[in-house]
Amino acid sequence: MGAAGLVARWRHDPDLRFVLVHATDGEAGKIAPGTSVTRERLGANCRAEDDAGWEVVGRLPDRHEWFGFPDGGLADLPDGLLEDRVAAVFAQERPDVVLAFGPDGITGHPDHVAAGHAATRAFLRSADDGGSGFRRLFHGAYPQSALDQVNARRVAAGLAAFDPTKVYQPRGVPDERITCSVDLRAVVPAVRAAFHAHRSQWADPWTELSERDWESAAGVAHLVQAWPPREVDEPRLSDPFEGLQPGTT
Repeated sequence: MGAAGLVARWRHDPDLRFVLVHATDGEAGKIAPGTSVTRERLGANCRAEDDAGWEVVGRLPDRHEWFGFPDGGLADLPDGLLEDRVAAVFAQERPDVVLAFGPDGITGHPDHVAAGHAATRAFLRSADDGGSGFRRLFHGAYPQSALDQVNARRVAAGLAAFDPTKVYQPRGVPDERITCSVDLRAVVPAVRAAFHAHRSQWADPWTELSERDWESAAGVAHLVQAWPPREVDEPRLSDPFEGLQPGTT
């Protein structure tokens, strides 16, 4: 959700090079009711839906890597394998800014946790090598205050509050850890439409979200700056690229 909104926000920026890495094809995911996708075809279908989603956003990746590791099996891969694959992409691209999952995987999804760990370690391997790029690493996050508001609305609507002890349900991050919040209200319709392009996955919780929930969840991207560390009292960034000039180190 955060990545789609951020890309939509800067989709027309000529200085943006958008590189996207998927560790799996999502072939073990849920299949939404009413779709004709078979389990055998789900992985290939998810790839096609992802392309359709970026078409809706209005900006296809300049480079799109699908590693094809087993969905739900990232934690069981040989030690360092995923990190090395990500590091190889990083070595070729020398990204200035990287967005990855944090230690909580946002929803506790084991693949999210493993992918975020691998991306973080791969980033840190190159951050101090003296070369170009690797200027900021962000982890996507859900501020606890925002999650509390969503849960209050869910309970008022007769729905169960999200439970952070359960896998696949969102975890809140203390608000003071948020170091960058990006206003994405103008692109919420594009983000929602991009999600809907993933028709085989269009099920709860997405189908349960009200308009206000979408504005809350997709209207602002909240990020924790994992590298370089920021002091708690530093002003919160409103742009992950703030202060970074293209082509400089």
